[in-house]
Amino acid sequence: MLNFQIDDMTCSHCAGTVEKAVKGVDPGAKVSIDLVTKAVRIDSARPATSFVEAFEAVGYTGTLLS
Repeated sequence: MLNFQIDDMTCSHCAGTVEKAVKGVDPGAKVSIDLVTKAVRIDSARPATSFVEAFEAVGYTGTLLS
């Protein structure tokens, strides 16, 4: 399980864009997004750096928490 903080994710459209970015890296990933805390949890075997790069490609800054 990967936990990210995405402080510039502010609305449901942002959350949808982030989820699409995750699915672009791993279509089978399980994604949980909490807009209030700006947290994204991803259950995937792919490396965290793949998701950070995907977030950046769509205009967001993801910080890996764990």
